[in-house]
Amino acid sequence: MVFRKLMAAFGAGVEVDTVLTNTGVRPGEILRGVVNFRGGNSDYKVEGIYIDLTAVVEVESGDNEYKTTYSFLRQQVAGTFQLAAGAQHQQPFEIAMPWETPISAIGGHPLHGMKLGVQTELALAGALDKGDLDPLFVSPLPAQEYVIAALDRMGFHFKKADLERGTLYGSTMPFFQEIEYYAGGQWRRHFNELELTFIAGPRQMDVILEADKRGGFLTSSHDAYNRFTVHYDGPPQAAEQALQHGLEQMARHRGWF
Repeated sequence: MVFRKLMAAFGAGVEVDTVLTNTGVRPGEILRGVVNFRGGNSDYKVEGIYIDLTAVVEVESGDNEYKTTYSFLRQQVAGTFQLAAGAQHQQPFEIAMPWETPISAIGGHPLHGMKLGVQTELALAGALDKGDLDPLFVSPLPAQEYVIAALDRMGFHFKKADLERGTLYGSTMPFFQEIEYYAGGQWRRHFNELELTFIAGPRQMDVILEADKRGGFLTSSHDAYNRFTVHYDGPPQAAEQALQHGLEQMARHRGWF
């Protein structure tokens, strides 16, 4: 274990190490881990332990863009207890991941452009102190994985992913994920790039497509949109058929959602 010292400002010298036991968690699943503490030079009363799930989000403000860190879930995992000088303490925790948690890893590999993290907060001496940010890797739901694989089969090439500030219809998050692709195969004639967004729930998910549609002779390019629903208990081919239909609709005309 690698302990990190907290509360330097308060002279406590308390050290902490948070270990996740399932690093490949999916949306809707339980994130499990253990917070390990080691006391400092004196006895201290710990007033609470909190786990914060965070995400780096892009924000547009006028002509400027900047990145900031958003907390999308905060949960108390322990109440008040005494931490004796030099004593070690373990606090297991379980956190239900929100269904709309963005994807940050596919096939065990980090998704370029995504930064999710787990931060441990310790309430001590009437103040909060945050530990370092530990990376959080969230794998796609099976239905999300199937849509992503279908795009790959259709010739689309992954570009990058990011989080944008804003709330979409049907969503509860203050940001949304965009997984960006270069158009390939037969779709290169219609689109320059494609952006994919999921709004997942416990039984179904909405899929939002936004394409930079190529312009024709003497016309400029423009964006085209499509939105459809995938039910988790439906056949996998239904999702690919809906994806194909959505892309065809966007290729024919501008479809707004």
